[in-house]
Amino acid sequence: MTGSADRPWLLALDTATSRIVAAAGGPDGALVEALDWPAGHRHGERLLPGLEELLAATHLDRAGLRGVIVGTGPGAFTGLRVGLATAKTLAHAAGLPIAGVGTGGALIGAAAEDGRCDPRDIVLLLPAGPHDRVVVRLGRPARLLPGGAEPELRPGDVVVAVDLADRADAAACARGEAALDGLAGELLRQGGARLRNGDADDPAGLVPEYVTLPRGVEAERGEIEWSRGPR
Repeated sequence: MTGSADRPWLLALDTATSRIVAAAGGPDGALVEALDWPAGHRHGERLLPGLEELLAATHLDRAGLRGVIVGTGPGAFTGLRVGLATAKTLAHAAGLPIAGVGTGGALIGAAAEDGRCDPRDIVLLLPAGPHDRVVVRLGRPARLLPGGAEPELRPGDVVVAVDLADRADAAACARGEAALDGLAGELLRQGGARLRNGDADDPAGLVPEYVTLPRGVEAERGEIEWSRGPR
C-alpha cells in the first residue's frame, strides 16, 4: 500500500489487556495491518512509538485518518487511562469522530469468529488484580469473580480465558490467545460499523471500564466501581 494524503483509514487502539494493540483499517472496517506489543506496565512509553511503527508499516498518511476506535475494557487502571487519553487526544487534535468499543465484547466476537460456537455461549474471563477475575457475557454487565470462585456455567458454555495462564485451564487459555490475535480486527469491525452509521461517542462521556482502581483513587462519573458478587 502506498502512502497518500487522501487514502482514508481508521485507527484502532486497545490497552485493556497484556498486549498493546494498534491497528489500521479501511473505512469499511476491514483490517489493513495490526501490530501488538507486550504492555509490561509501559503503556505510556510504548503506545505512541507503536503508532509510528504502524504508520511506517502501512505507509498510511495521518492526513487520511477518518476516525479513531478505542477499546474501553474491562481492564486495569493504568493501561486504560493511557489508551483512552491517547485516543481522545488524537481524535480531538484532528477533529475526528471517536467510537469506544468494549474490549470484552470484541474479544468474545473474535473468539466466535470461526463459527464453532455462538458468541452468546462464550464466558470470557479476564484478570482483576492478582487473585480475582472478571466474567463477561454478551448482553450482561461484567461481574467481578472473587479469588477461588468459579463462574456459573450452563450446558454448552465455552470458557475463553485471557491473560490467565495460571488461573484457567489450558484449553480456555488457548482460546483466549486466539481471541487476542483477533482483537484488532473485531475492534475495527464493530467500531467501523458505528462510525459509518454516524454513531460516534461524545469524548467527554467516553469512560473506561476498570476492573480495579488503585488505593485512594476514586472513579470519575460514569466509570464503573466494581463490587464483589456473592461468594
